[in-house]
Amino acid sequence: MGIFKRLKTITMAEINEGLDRIEDPIAMLNEYSREMENEIAKGQKALAAQVFTEKKQEALISETKALVEKRTRQTKLAIKQEEEAMAKLAIQEKLTSEKQLSLYQEQLESIKEQTQILLEKLEQLKETYQYMQQKKILLASRANVARSIKQIQKSTVSFQTDSIARGIARAEDRILLMEAEVQTGQQFYAPLAQYHPLDEHSISDEAVNSEYVKLKNEKEGILS
Repeated sequence: MGIFKRLKTITMAEINEGLDRIEDPIAMLNEYSREMENEIAKGQKALAAQVFTEKKQEALISETKALVEKRTRQTKLAIKQEEEAMAKLAIQEKLTSEKQLSLYQEQLESIKEQTQILLEKLEQLKETYQYMQQKKILLASRANVARSIKQIQKSTVSFQTDSIARGIARAEDRILLMEAEVQTGQQFYAPLAQYHPLDEHSISDEAVNSEYVKLKNEKEGILS
């Protein structure tokens, strides 16, 4: 049962660690920056297309104005030459071109308004991006500090857990056992050479004879 509990703990730890990596604030900020960079790139591309459309519309207006002026000259020339049919045809084309010119100019104004809106949106997006970059630097610094403090706190707590205390107790018991084995070995495995009969604690024959004479004299003195 203990093994399954440990496996569950390890699995949950790995899952939580993976989630922490996914939810890393710095990684999230970097992802937001990349997304905004993509939006800015899209906005710039759209603005370029809008400016191209605007220039193309301006060119069309210039061509239409030139056509109106040409038909005006043709009308005056036909009237001068008393060519009524030619004059009326030129006037019809002139009026048609003038209507087209008016429509093109209205379209150009609408295109310019759209261009201005797109330009303002793009500028706002760039300002937001710059703000985010500055904010990211600040948040990255704060995140690093918080991560360091969290790691220190985590280490401090781990040293106060029961498992560490039990480990230290086991290590101490092991050392005590080793010391006891050393002491036991010294008692039972001392060299036999040091216990010879002629060491400093042995009694000499001279001392024995002297004590014998002394005791004998004492006994004879008592009997006399």
